This record gives sequence, C-alpha cells and structure tokens, in this order.
Amino acid sequence: MYNIKGKEKLFIYTGPDGSGRKTIAKMVATTFDMETVLSYTTRPPRHYEQDGEDYYFISEENFKMMEAKDEFLESVEIDGFHYGIREEDVVKAFENHNLVYLTLNPEGTEKLKQMYGDRVMRFFIYADRDTVLERLKARNESDEDITRHMNHYHDTMLYKNNCEHSFENFDLPQASFQISEVIEKFLDRDIIVTDY
Repeated sequence: MYNIKGKEKLFIYTGPDGSGRKTIAKMVATTFDMETVLSYTTRPPRHYEQDGEDYYFISEENFKMMEAKDEFLESVEIDGFHYGIREEDVVKAFENHNLVYLTLNPEGTEKLKQMYGDRVMRFFIYADRDTVLERLKARNESDEDITRHMNHYHDTMLYKNNCEHSFENFDLPQASFQISEVIEKFLDRDIIVTDY
C-alpha cells in the first residue's frame, strides 16, 4: 500500500451518479495544482465517455490479471462491473503534485478512507432525485443505465453523513466555489510556519 507522505492529500468526490461530481472535481482542480487519478473499469463506455479521460476501459480478463498481480489499491464490483484504482497511478500522481483527487463510488471511497484516515477528505456531492433523473436523461443515458443509477440513489445518499463535507449541487459554479473555500482553509491550516 502506498504511504501518503508529508503534505500529500487525497480529495475524494462521491455521491449519486448524475450529481455532477466529476464536473465539480475538474472545476475545483483548476483552482489548485491538483492531479486526478482515473479508475479502471470493465463496464462499456457510455456514448459521451472517452477512454483515458473518464476511465480506463478494459476487459474483465485484463482486470482480473491486474487484480491477481495486486495492482489495485482498491477495487469493487457494482452491478456485475469491476472498478479499481491502480496503486502505481496514485504513486505517479503524487510524484508531481501534493494534492490528488479521485471521483469514486461510496464503496471505493470508504476503502481509501479506512486506508489513509486523515489524509483523505471526502466531498459528498448530491442533487435531489428528480434533478438527478433529469440530468441522466439530458445526458441521453439508456433507460437501462438510468434505472441502474436510480436503483442506487437511496443507498448512495445514506453515505452522505459519513463524509467530511457535503454539498448540494444546485449551481455548479457556486458548489465549486464553496468546495474551493473549504480546501483553501484546510490547506492554510495545514501550513507549518518555519520562518522565525
């Protein structure tokens, strides 16, 4: 397991699909020098997703091989699809940046929180059920995918109180600004003054 050192911090965005987690995470990352780490998944890409930009889309066979070689820091199975974060990718991200962010489901988020404790800050991003449904339809998700997402909505929402911070995403710029402020305060508090 990679050992997070010194000023290195892991920020994890979680919440229901369609809540805008990825978009907010990208917006906040531009304010800070933050690197992201993508998950590997065996599910097929959706029509708006790109390999190497949203996920690394790989075959189940490749995933199992990587798992057998202990390449994943954490991996979960949801609806018959596998998702995992490769340890080497986290190590590489921390080589050039102190701040790294991930967008994960609650299961993956919880695993990393248990591994790294205070080094992890969790942001739970959510929207009400109707808004999520509208957003999924606006993304032209298939009926099957929409049903799958909505089936997880309630259980995902239960994770909200486990996270250090939660934000309702009514308005993207506002939510991004609020999260940036939280990170700013957190980093300011973490600066050790050694100049006497």
